[in-house]
Amino acid sequence: MKITSLFYRVSLLLAAALLLVPASCGEKAPEVLAPVLVSVDPANGISDLEGSSLTVKFCFDSPVSCSGKSRSLISAGDAEITDILAMARYVTISVNGLQPGKTYTISIPEGCICSQAAPELSARTINYSFSMKKKPVDSWESATDAVKAMKTGWNLGNTLDSNSGDVNNMWIEGWKNPTVADYETAWGQPQATRELIHMFKQAGFNAIRVPVTWYPHMGKLTVNVIGGKPIWDKESWTGYEVDSKWMARVKEVVNYVIDEGMYCILNVHHDTGEASTAWLRADPAVYEKYRERFTNLWNQIATEFAGYDDKLLFESFNEMLDGNNRWNTTTRTGYDIINKYNNDFVQTVRATGGNNAYRNLVVNTYAASADADALKNFKLPYDSVSGHLIAEVHSYAPYQFAFEMVNPADQWTKFDAKCESQVKSIIDGLNTHLVSKGIPTIIGEYGCTSKAGETEMSKQAAHYVSTAKKYGIACFYWMNLSDAADRSKPAWTMPALKDAILSAYYDN
Repeated sequence: MKITSLFYRVSLLLAAALLLVPASCGEKAPEVLAPVLVSVDPANGISDLEGSSLTVKFCFDSPVSCSGKSRSLISAGDAEITDILAMARYVTISVNGLQPGKTYTISIPEGCICSQAAPELSARTINYSFSMKKKPVDSWESATDAVKAMKTGWNLGNTLDSNSGDVNNMWIEGWKNPTVADYETAWGQPQATRELIHMFKQAGFNAIRVPVTWYPHMGKLTVNVIGGKPIWDKESWTGYEVDSKWMARVKEVVNYVIDEGMYCILNVHHDTGEASTAWLRADPAVYEKYRERFTNLWNQIATEFAGYDDKLLFESFNEMLDGNNRWNTTTRTGYDIINKYNNDFVQTVRATGGNNAYRNLVVNTYAASADADALKNFKLPYDSVSGHLIAEVHSYAPYQFAFEMVNPADQWTKFDAKCESQVKSIIDGLNTHLVSKGIPTIIGEYGCTSKAGETEMSKQAAHYVSTAKKYGIACFYWMNLSDAADRSKPAWTMPALKDAILSAYYDN
């Protein structure tokens, strides 16, 4: 009786134990799934962030990994990814180089974030966006302060402004598939380098004007060979979009300047002037025909550079002439058209937002002329913010000294007292018509292209700089200081001229 009872009890205990044993031997292992994003810190779409860097933490529902090859596929637009760390269920991404008022997106393609348990399984594509806080307009450097801080500058000429210049002989386009580098070097200068700009900064220059010609790189420009020459019929010109490779190179050169902490003026250059390829004219019919193209161009440029700080300035156009190619002065109608172009430029840039809402902008007179009539008829455009517009003129004086005369008897070979008097009169006029009225002013080009020699050229440059400084006018020398092979080294082509400019500014 006792034995039976004991057996019965043991049986019950064994049965109970069996009920408690997991049926793992007969079941499949839990299925491993691709990792799923659970949360992000800070939240996706966050705005008004401050600073130049950010660390984002992505949390998944299971442990994950991110290989070195996968990390190279993760991008953050213009921002620099400085670190990617995968640990347990988290992936942390750090970015740097963030600009006020700009929106960024961190893109993590599918296949980059993988399951630790099953590396062949990956999270879906993740796009994480965030926006930086706009810089308050009252903290943005004023146009007057910017011109003062520019000190003295130089033009990176005959480089990004190079172009064929003749609709009846589009010689660059006549080459087989001309590249960005082909255009940049077409006028005999080597490609610009970071080292060249650094040399100017180290010497004491604090601003570089970057002239850019856009028409060969905008829309579809069709050239037909007629009579052995490549001909461009502007009526066949279609499309507005700027070539992405050209825009990237412009941006690269601008970055050379900005990275040195210098001021950079970016413009629309030989789209104006007297060449037959110039499509911007101070002419009513031409204005109506190309106004949309002009504003579309500036919308693209401004959008591309919207996140840049106050060291970058935009210049509306270079030397725009009327339909008769008149220099220095024009008719009342011509002046009105110039003022309209400048107004279109300002309104278009401001409308792109970001830092462009208060960026310092440069607007030129007719033909960039310093003639009294051109200055009297020049009007600053309406601006939604005050104190952020700058007037620009160009001055190569005296004419008989700065340019090579056809008749040698007309050539002035010495920069003497009469030359000084002419330059002083021009700069005094800028004060009368612009500076004294509260309009910050720069001389965007000055210099000498004749064979006067470096000693006399140095006298001219020094007089311009020292006289202009008295009125707070910044001057930008046109080329000569470092040209051709010297730019590649880099080295000074005219070191005495360079020294004269710097001494005139810093010792004045």
